[in-house]
Amino acid sequence: MSLTSVTQSPRSTGTGTATRGLRRAATVAALTAAAVLAGAGAAFAHVTVHPDSYPQGASDGTLTFRVPNEEDKADTTQVDVFFPAAQPIASVLVAPLPGWTSTVKTVKLAKPIVTDDGNITDAVSEVLWTGGKIAPGQYQDFTVAFGQLPTGVDQLVFKALQTYSDGNVVRWIDETVKGQPEPDHPAPVLTLTAPVPDGGDSAAPSAAPSAAASAAPNTSAAATAAKPSDSTARGLGIAALVVAVLALAAAGLGLVRARSRQ
Repeated sequence: MSLTSVTQSPRSTGTGTATRGLRRAATVAALTAAAVLAGAGAAFAHVTVHPDSYPQGASDGTLTFRVPNEEDKADTTQVDVFFPAAQPIASVLVAPLPGWTSTVKTVKLAKPIVTDDGNITDAVSEVLWTGGKIAPGQYQDFTVAFGQLPTGVDQLVFKALQTYSDGNVVRWIDETVKGQPEPDHPAPVLTLTAPVPDGGDSAAPSAAPSAAASAAPNTSAAATAAKPSDSTARGLGIAALVVAVLALAAAGLGLVRARSRQ
């Protein structure tokens, strides 16, 4: 009996060590993947503008504001996007959207915008969409075409209000400060890059949703990424899952080898 006990002890220890290693690898990999994917989900839930960059002074382009519904039991019934007053955009045209009514509001400029076609004294202050609804678990794209973007600035901040059928209003107005954590309700930001030289193409990047997609009925928010950063986060999450599988396979191989020594 004593010999049997001594013989079984190392076998049991080897198997137990491999099993514990397997569990640790699975736990670490799962937590890593969950953390990365949770970050992607948080970014996806924000109101965003697409594309997220344009050259300064770009003309005849479009801006699409993507609005997800974050509530479980209420519909989004109104979306109000405010245009930056300090960097005015003279005019916009709103893409038609079934079920929604749009209203463009303007403001008198203290300093007219000088163009080749004359001075512009009014600029867009906000665009309001009402009458439709975005159900829980869905999003909607709201698209406008602009005449020309301003120059001399590196970004445009579009603050937005999202109203729900239960009366709740989410204020997407917080500005992100470099070096600090992203606020809970960041305002959509359009980055303005260096102006395109004369003769260059100032068209929007290909990231802008198509006009057909923008005018389509509400779509499941899980169907597409809101921003390139979300796609990157999802890619990292997938990579973490791959690491988990490899870790499990390696630990499992160790377990098999431990058992084969029995």
